Amino acid sequence: MLLHKKSILWIAVAALMIWSCDLNNVPFDGQEEDVALESIEGVQAVTYGNYHRFVGEGYFSYMRDLHKMAEYPADNVALSGITTDPLFNTYNYNHTANQGDADRLWGWAYEIIYGTNRVIEEVETGESADADQLVGENLFMRALAHFHLVTNFARPYTQSPESNPGIPIKTNSDPDELPGRSTVAEVYDFIVDDLLQSADLMSMDKPNSYASTEVVYGLLSRIYLYMEENELAIEYANRVIDSGRYSLFGTSDLPNYYRLPNESNPETIFAIRHTQDDDHGFGNIGSMYFRSDDGVGWGEMFASESFRDLLKDNPDDRRIEFLQPRYVLDDDGIPEVDDSGEKIVDTRNGYPIWYILKYSFQDDIVSLSSPVILRLAEIYLNRAEANAKLGNDSEALEDVNLIRERAGLTGDALYSEGDLHGHISVLDVVLEERRLELAFEGHRKFDLFRNDRAMVRDYPGTHLNPNNPGVDMDEGTQIIEPDAPRVVFLIPENELALNPNLVQNP
Repeated sequence: MLLHKKSILWIAVAALMIWSCDLNNVPFDGQEEDVALESIEGVQAVTYGNYHRFVGEGYFSYMRDLHKMAEYPADNVALSGITTDPLFNTYNYNHTANQGDADRLWGWAYEIIYGTNRVIEEVETGESADADQLVGENLFMRALAHFHLVTNFARPYTQSPESNPGIPIKTNSDPDELPGRSTVAEVYDFIVDDLLQSADLMSMDKPNSYASTEVVYGLLSRIYLYMEENELAIEYANRVIDSGRYSLFGTSDLPNYYRLPNESNPETIFAIRHTQDDDHGFGNIGSMYFRSDDGVGWGEMFASESFRDLLKDNPDDRRIEFLQPRYVLDDDGIPEVDDSGEKIVDTRNGYPIWYILKYSFQDDIVSLSSPVILRLAEIYLNRAEANAKLGNDSEALEDVNLIRERAGLTGDALYSEGDLHGHISVLDVVLEERRLELAFEGHRKFDLFRNDRAMVRDYPGTHLNPNNPGVDMDEGTQIIEPDAPRVVFLIPENELALNPNLVQNP
């Protein structure tokens, strides 16, 4: 028997369209009809539907809102104007209890958790490798959704995890069960347990649009790093690196990294696959970062001045090619130059237009990309940070230099224990390299706050509004301390109304 006797046989998969009869070639497509969980084919279809929930349909989507909430409050981006989109509150740390992006992410995450719970609670393990694999993949997705929730709606693990409230842990598909908020420590323990079970169940080397054992190991390396379990962070980073399944993208091709679909990229460990049918146009992540000459995209969120200055410290750094300035053109379409012969960068509302290209031009489609969740460069930098905290400076710098060499840097641009280029510690070196390498991928905010460091936004942008809290207008700087209440988002007010066991963040 594939199912428990008490199982409910049918589940609707969110009215998702099926675009191919070969489900193995369409990882995130579900079926529009009800699917029977009593067959392995049905379980597989439901699992594909759960993957597709990360993609979503239409203008708003899980990954877009997750990206906004993780990246926009950081110091790598600068918003160039006022907007009615809730991203404005997210960018400015003016969180509200009815904030659209937070409300949607909360709902979609628990939809994913519900869908994965249907598979986990219905399918017997130990009967076939195929069934075990699918349960393992659903355990991974359930853990990932809980992780996204706890990192956005609860304090960092490094801040009193045993007492700070986390998020509700949901382990079944009973809509009448309304759990309260477990502690941050309990949520992390649950996530780790799910991931360890997932790794034990999975035995197939699936493409990087799906979960696999190495995908689980990669996420564990990040989670253990967040938990300050540095030896374990290194252990699981090593498991990914030593698997030999992944390799760093080449230096010469680095600017094209994000233009490739998942399966064509040897460095990508796991990404949310978007096909041409998933092109949401102005609703894509890249639409805020780039606007084409024919008007595709909003193009309102630019690379910050502080990030650009950091990149310019090493002109040979190929990562600067992930940015594209828009120049002022004369009547013949030629860039105008200033008195020193430098091309003049155009502005929007007075802010220099430096487009960000990490979410554009997959398959040559302006706004299409497959958001990367895990890639090998992060795993090296997870290991570097853990080693730095354990006092293994040589090992930490070796991994940092590996990433810098891949970016095209050599000689004096590399670090040694005797020359940290003015940084106080090796940990400072690692965190700066994480900023450079993982910029615009949703890491920077968490990297600072979990390491008890303030977010210092000392560059032009709408965050320097005199009505914003935490802004020193004399210094032209917004400073968000790691223990500030608005480091985390508010629990959506409609969830508080529906679940009396929830308590609001301060």
